Amino acid sequence: MAPHRITAARPLPGGEPDGDRWSVTWTGAAVMGVVNVTPDSFSDGGRFLEIGPAVAHGRQLAADGALVVDVGGESTRPGAQPVGVTTEIDRVRPVITALVADGLLVSVDTRWAEVATAAIAAGAHIVNDVSGLADPDMAAVCATSGTPVVIGHMRGTPATMQLDPTYDDVVAEVTAALREGATRALAAGVPSVLVDPGLGFGKTTEHNLALLRALPLAIEHPVVIGASRKGFIGRLTGATTPAERDAGTLAAHLVAAERGVALVRAHDVASHVQALAVLAALVD
Repeated sequence: MAPHRITAARPLPGGEPDGDRWSVTWTGAAVMGVVNVTPDSFSDGGRFLEIGPAVAHGRQLAADGALVVDVGGESTRPGAQPVGVTTEIDRVRPVITALVADGLLVSVDTRWAEVATAAIAAGAHIVNDVSGLADPDMAAVCATSGTPVVIGHMRGTPATMQLDPTYDDVVAEVTAALREGATRALAAGVPSVLVDPGLGFGKTTEHNLALLRALPLAIEHPVVIGASRKGFIGRLTGATTPAERDAGTLAAHLVAAERGVALVRAHDVASHVQALAVLAALVD
């Protein structure tokens, strides 16, 4: 399995000096665990809205084997409306502060440069931007702070993205958009980039399947895949509620891992870590 790397301009938990920067390196796919500090996320909205439960959940995800704990304060489910940067900051900042104090590698899931700035000041090591740097200030924030960024692909906004997603060639168009975003980020001075084709973010079930079949994509950056509990898993399996979709999620993520992705973003971390360990033993 291929090695992957995240590089930053400040020390990263578990990282090693890399010239004047720090890098975390791993082989095969690792897990990014999800902490939704929201009342309305599609899978677990409201369960971790309070600081105490959110921090405890993040700690448990790390104990279960997550390499990265991803903290978000705004739902980006289909149809979701923005909550405002003040609310989002108030939700994520204390959770990030506590998890970073525990020595965990923490990312902030946000579309907004102002939220990213506050999260980085609280200690966040990575910015996970599902909008693909739609905020014109996001690349500069990550560059100035020396923070790596995950560049996601989304057609439209959460409120509009699933109304009628249409592509001539979804794989080519998504890959081109990710390559453009990565080039723009690196040119601005961002130390390293990962890319996420954005399953479910302005895509139909067939679009999602086409992107999974095309992995690892014709792109030179580490790839992140987040199929966890999403609607297309339910449509393929008949699992009507998100919590029933973990087995289908795991199948999609194991295929992605075998095809070389760097991170799988998951709610059920323990099962993923166990399954990925077996996969690593079976494939070279």
